[in-house]
Amino acid sequence: MNVSASKLQYDVEMVEISVAEVRATISKIFVALGCEMKNAYIISDHLIDSSLCGVESHGVVRTLQYANQFQSGELKPCAQPRTESANGSIEVIDGDGGLGILPMIIAYEHGTTRAEESGNSTTAVRNVGHTGRLGAFADEAAKKGFLTICFGGGNRRKWRQVAPYGGVRGLLPTNPWCIGIPGGDQGPVVVDFATSKIAGGWVYAAQSAGTHLPEGCVIDRDGKLTVDPADYFNGGAILPAGGHKGYGLAVISELVAEALLGPATVECNWLIIALDTKRLQLNSQFGAIAEELLAEIRHCPPAEGFEQVEIPGERERLHRKCSGQSLVIPVQTWQQIGDLWSDLVKGP
Repeated sequence: MNVSASKLQYDVEMVEISVAEVRATISKIFVALGCEMKNAYIISDHLIDSSLCGVESHGVVRTLQYANQFQSGELKPCAQPRTESANGSIEVIDGDGGLGILPMIIAYEHGTTRAEESGNSTTAVRNVGHTGRLGAFADEAAKKGFLTICFGGGNRRKWRQVAPYGGVRGLLPTNPWCIGIPGGDQGPVVVDFATSKIAGGWVYAAQSAGTHLPEGCVIDRDGKLTVDPADYFNGGAILPAGGHKGYGLAVISELVAEALLGPATVECNWLIIALDTKRLQLNSQFGAIAEELLAEIRHCPPAEGFEQVEIPGERERLHRKCSGQSLVIPVQTWQQIGDLWSDLVKGP
């Protein structure tokens, strides 16, 4: 059994399950919780694809979080995203208090359509819950020839996850940034990262699987480094990525999400900028130049402890290609998902 590369060291029992079985199970869960069937499949496929790409933090483990938020009333399972306002190249999409995956799909589709018409566009997404893996949206847009920049987050009063640089208390959300651009022969280049050392989803994934966190990423309530996810949930915090640099990006994201677009009413607000690269460079020229650059980087001699130099976005596509249409999931996590389905079938 091949386990895809992960930020977690899985020293627990794993189980291999077909994509078809996982899709059938978690889509039924979302339908039972009130989602329309079409949307349940869209959400399920997004989570499965994240796991196939090796990004378990945004994969099927999120089923547990989403279900809890639907059941508690924090998110609306039957939300209907809509265009709140449109003014020239700027459009604002309201997520209607639901999960953010569907509104983000709409935002990227609308944004790239307007960028194709006028060269560039700006799209704001407000009033949404967790938005899934941003890199998936950027990758699709880049395949069509668009450079996209997405950043935001917000609602720090609820999501006090990350300590500011030099601090020991969680005050900021993980406030991700995602940039996608057409690449060379091996596809788009996509940078998708939290401004914290690890995304919050990795902490939840470690807790669910019963394993430990990477070293140097999380502190406990006393400000001491820890690898125990329980310490995070007991008043600890995630450290900012790159020290002051990640912290600075997080502050910009928070200002955009809260001051410019907010305040965040559910979980987060987002700003997406799209540029039609064909307005600046012919596709054939862009691809040739990009591949020359990327090939040179790939062939850089690897440092000690590394097998090769990688290009952002290519690892995820390789994981998906090598998956064999099956997922390797911690037994404990899959059991929790199975128990959730059983409880929904039994009813109150």
